[in-house]
Amino acid sequence: MKIKAFYLLLIISMSLYSCSNRQSDNENVLGERPEWAIVVHGGAGNITHESIPPEKEQEYMDKLKEAIVAGANILDNGGSSLDAVETTIKILEDCPLFNAGKGAVFSADGVNEMDASIMDGSNLNAGAVASVTNIKHPISAARKVMEKSKHVMLVKEGAEIFAEEQGIEIVDPSYFYTEKRWHSLQKAKEREADKKDDKTKKSGTVGCVALDKNENLAAGTSTGGMTNKKYGRVGDSPVIGAGTYANNKSCGISATGHGEYFIRNVVAYDISARMVYGGETLEEAGNNVINKVLKEQNGSGGIIALDKNGNVSMPFNTTGMFRGWMKAGGEAEVLIFKD
Repeated sequence: MKIKAFYLLLIISMSLYSCSNRQSDNENVLGERPEWAIVVHGGAGNITHESIPPEKEQEYMDKLKEAIVAGANILDNGGSSLDAVETTIKILEDCPLFNAGKGAVFSADGVNEMDASIMDGSNLNAGAVASVTNIKHPISAARKVMEKSKHVMLVKEGAEIFAEEQGIEIVDPSYFYTEKRWHSLQKAKEREADKKDDKTKKSGTVGCVALDKNENLAAGTSTGGMTNKKYGRVGDSPVIGAGTYANNKSCGISATGHGEYFIRNVVAYDISARMVYGGETLEEAGNNVINKVLKEQNGSGGIIALDKNGNVSMPFNTTGMFRGWMKAGGEAEVLIFKD
């Protein structure tokens, strides 16, 4: 009896110790949550040291850091995650290095057709525009759709008329022309005429996820789509749940890569659902979707993710992804290659 009593006491003590440790771990997670955090991407794809000259590599890193710091300053001063996301993405839309806004690629018709979306994790409101040709900052138009309309997505001329009515800056379509993107279109058409394998880059999208001091998450994505795209093609970037998602109960996601696969697998929402319903961590959910689900289907790309506790995850299955992050009290960190 004494032996049984001893073992019973031992089991009870171990259980109490285990519960105490779990509670301590949770407290540590909460205690370590930063006041704010921000994560940014500028596209994923066949990005290697050999494909980018050192001076160009520095340009990418400098612009990513500029965008991160701009968003971080808003968050540090008590601004909203939505303001941080919009401001950050606008900087990348203005930079011809990235496939969004000024750097958007050309469709088969020789037109820059842009898509963007934004989502508020506090109430699951969202807005998107698709196939727009004269809106200088598609991300700002997407936010207006979210806040000033009853709809989630507007497309083409309708989106452009709405944006102009809302005071969004409208530019001549020629504003988006760049020699680099035009030459990429010509090369793609030559490969197509020669019936060679499609080597069109299916990446280059930009995106941002932010967590503000009020513990609200927001996510946004903006893109020019695919070079030589046809028939009014729209990818995952403006599709809520595919290329963009934010929910204060789980995480914020912005995706980049071959959009058809991200749409078919509802990638952004799937990561959140795995956390809410499956109990997976942000890192586990992101890795499972990007490095297992997508890779098994030969889908390429990556995501940036930020959870409600300020944890950052940036899985991708390509050779590189332009990415960076910053948290309260820290410095901006920027990476490009897998290594």
